[in-house]
Amino acid sequence: MATTGQWVAGARPRTLPNAVVPVMVGTGVAIGEQGFVWWRALLALLVALLLQIGVNYANDYSDGIRGTDDQRVGPMRLVGSRAATPRQVLTAALGCFAAAAVLGLVLVVVTRGWWILLVGAAAIAAAWFYTGGSSPYGYRALGEASVFVFFGVVPVVGTAYVQTEQLSWTALVASIPVGLLSCSMLVVNNLRDVSTDRPAGKRTLAVVLGAPRTRTLYAACLIVPLAIALGMIPVAPLAALAVLAAPLAVPPVRAVLRGAEGPVLIGALQQTGRLQMVYGLLFAIGLAIAL
Repeated sequence: MATTGQWVAGARPRTLPNAVVPVMVGTGVAIGEQGFVWWRALLALLVALLLQIGVNYANDYSDGIRGTDDQRVGPMRLVGSRAATPRQVLTAALGCFAAAAVLGLVLVVVTRGWWILLVGAAAIAAAWFYTGGSSPYGYRALGEASVFVFFGVVPVVGTAYVQTEQLSWTALVASIPVGLLSCSMLVVNNLRDVSTDRPAGKRTLAVVLGAPRTRTLYAACLIVPLAIALGMIPVAPLAALAVLAAPLAVPPVRAVLRGAEGPVLIGALQQTGRLQMVYGLLFAIGLAIAL
């Protein structure tokens, strides 16, 4: 039976910035628009974290039963390492999705935004079918597109909405760099796994593009958000604070563009998560301070 430490490792803590950053930025928008509601922001954060952990466990389960993770380099795989049974990991994933649905329903009721139910259902379906089902879209090079939508656009816009109860153009624009940074985490992760994904039949975007183009894509996912922060100066002048995170992009971009492979890319993944958090915090602060 897996230990508590193994379950925590299996939840892939290094991916949690994907959940935290969008909620921070959406809350920054809400504060800037004088609509901040702390407990709604907290519920949005819990929903995002539960969905991220749920998709990580679901990915562990689905890849594990297919044998994709048998030779995988990287974070702990509960099923692939035989530390936990497939049923246990599946139960953990479904438990996370159920808890996220319950908390999300609270936000739906208090905002009376019943359309959010459809968005929430789509998010859970996207989390499961990433590697689950008979034809997972994560095996068809669509993972990055889903991450951009459900760990960028949806949580930023949604977090701002459940607090202000208004759809915001600022939130929509702000969601673009957040989505790109979330994509960068998946891009570098899939770049690391190209050598094992290809023979296992997992056609990620990195497998389709090949390593050289994937490295360029990764660099773009880190550089474009900095440009967008500068581009938002006319509507949110202090959004440019996010550019102060630029030095953190240099080490991982340099490593990836110079051909880092395998375990070395784990360090790039950590650095990417650090950049994502710092960028998100500075971006959120800048959006919150309306001039």
